[in-house]
Amino acid sequence: MQKLFQNILDGTNVRQTLSSLRKECKDPKNCAALESILTDHSPALIGLLTSEDAKTRKNAALLMGDLALPQFCEPLFTGYQNEDTLFVKESYLTALSHFDCTRYLDSFKARLDELSALELTPEIKKHTEAEMRALNAIIILVEGAKKHTFTGYHENFHCVLLTNRLHKDITAKQITHGEVEEFPAGLLVTTDQIEELLYIRTYSELLLVIPGVTTCSMQPTEAARELASSKLLPLLKKVHKEPAPFYFRIGVKSQMPLDKKSILVKSLSAELERFTNREMLNTASDYELEIRLIENKAHTFNVMVKLGTLPDERFQYRRESVAASMKPVNAALLVELAKDYMVPDAQILDPFCGVATLLIERQMVVKGNTSYGIDAYPEAIDKAKINMEAARQIIHFVNKDCFEFTHDYLFDEIFTDMPFETGHKSDEEIYEIYRRFFDMAGNLLTEDGTIIMYARNPEYVRSLSKGQNYKIIKEWEIMDKENAWLFILR
Repeated sequence: MQKLFQNILDGTNVRQTLSSLRKECKDPKNCAALESILTDHSPALIGLLTSEDAKTRKNAALLMGDLALPQFCEPLFTGYQNEDTLFVKESYLTALSHFDCTRYLDSFKARLDELSALELTPEIKKHTEAEMRALNAIIILVEGAKKHTFTGYHENFHCVLLTNRLHKDITAKQITHGEVEEFPAGLLVTTDQIEELLYIRTYSELLLVIPGVTTCSMQPTEAARELASSKLLPLLKKVHKEPAPFYFRIGVKSQMPLDKKSILVKSLSAELERFTNREMLNTASDYELEIRLIENKAHTFNVMVKLGTLPDERFQYRRESVAASMKPVNAALLVELAKDYMVPDAQILDPFCGVATLLIERQMVVKGNTSYGIDAYPEAIDKAKINMEAARQIIHFVNKDCFEFTHDYLFDEIFTDMPFETGHKSDEEIYEIYRRFFDMAGNLLTEDGTIIMYARNPEYVRSLSKGQNYKIIKEWEIMDKENAWLFILR
């Protein structure tokens, strides 16, 4: 680092050296070494903020931000105020975001108001919008995003519930208010009792349809104009206690290249801020709503809104997971399908319990007596205990191979998600697990006990269960692409 920094002192290849120092500082040891050097040589780096070369000023500012040493804060703010080159001003703000900028807040707000009032010509549009985003990010960082309280529980909403495509009816039959209609990805619901939907566990997401706007242009300015003139902002104001601004992000699902998608999102976000007179503000974090744009066959965007202020507490217990963990919404669907075959006050066993999602979801619908969860992986058991405590349930966990498990009394029910072929287990190994499972079940279940099994190898269930005198009394296909099925056996 000393040799590199000597180039700065000598005025040799300064711009390139600054870039190299930034790369080297990604290593904490190198960063500490440079901080030590700057104990005596900070003025040399600060002096580069007045370099005649704009890219040198930019790189120097960014390096100071990376280091975040207190002596750099004031020079960076002064440099930002004096900077005339648009693409460099954003870099000063990026650097300043690493410092406490509370004392500069009024200046930043004044600058943001000034930029907001400008007519953005093509020559200045890109870099002005970038500066506005950076200013907005610092203001939110200092003040925090003002949180809004949802109060619109009796307003009329058009909602989209994303569900399992094969079992939309399971969710539909739980909706007692409003109108329900199926569509390819789930259900369209019109209701003035939206709170009812918040307790249904079998859909993955609840999205809102903006009244009067189901699609918008793929051209950023036109899309922003359409969204700004829609009923979105009036609706947000109507269903929240606190006034604007509302903090948003834009998510795009499209076949367009990633770089073009990024440009579209940045431009659309800036334009939406402008057209709403900054009553809607874009932020990468702390956002309260996500505007979902999904490219359709007509080459426009379908528009939906994910409202973060609408509380979704259904799966708060799920604090921990592992790579193979089942999603809670999928576990909730299995439980809902199988609940008529469950016995209240049952003794329940999950021999492949993972992080205990199935056992927890089962207990929420049909209360059992005692639950046991077994898993060979210590990490899964440790995480299962955390989830269990968050769910305020009692489950007895055993960290061992389930085929070595014995118990003093028999179980009324085995409810499990069977292992499946991955990079760690071959098809032959999976077959052997199924074979041994049915042997084990005969030793652990009562004579009239029930097996509720989620399986990606349905052919093994059908063939091996017969040899052990188990009868399949009900089966459902859950995911056709994965050949995943839910079985009830006795």
